[in-house]
Amino acid sequence: MKPGTTFVYEGRGAERSEMTVTHDTKKVMGVECVVVDDKEWEGGKLIERTYDWFAQDNKGTVWYFGEDTKEYENGKVVSTKGSWEAGVDGAKPGIIVQADPKVGQSYHQEYYPDEAMDMARVLSFNASVTVPYGSFDHALETREWTPLQPGFSEKKYYVRGVGPLGNPRDLALLDVKHR
Repeated sequence: MKPGTTFVYEGRGAERSEMTVTHDTKKVMGVECVVVDDKEWEGGKLIERTYDWFAQDNKGTVWYFGEDTKEYENGKVVSTKGSWEAGVDGAKPGIIVQADPKVGQSYHQEYYPDEAMDMARVLSFNASVTVPYGSFDHALETREWTPLQPGFSEKKYYVRGVGPLGNPRDLALLDVKHR
């Protein structure tokens, strides 16, 4: 989560996403969080822009403290559904990556009842995965889902020293840029 780093993802069809770690911070529940600017395009048109708030504790766990989400149609904001902030209206911080994950362990990534309920389960530490950015062994593999969309789940991959690789069958890491 080094400020100035941009992760570029490309998906099937015309999907594209850029996640930029900004130099901005936001205090949530008394914790100084780094602000990540996450933009998604489809067919060259911006469809969503989210400001996510992350913090890493002393042991290395990356916590997710909320997001300010805006969905766009024809250049205009049409929804902010999915926005949440830990400590507000029953929302609690979630975990994006654990410092010491255990295979089979499940955890909340987002916890805002009936609005944002993303979950993850650790599947492997030794996954081999290839994305446009490169091929990696010993990747952390998770299965992610939400009880708000029964039947939906996807695998995601993370590599120490690189970051989130995404999913090679959906939206996968294309490039990492450092400014």
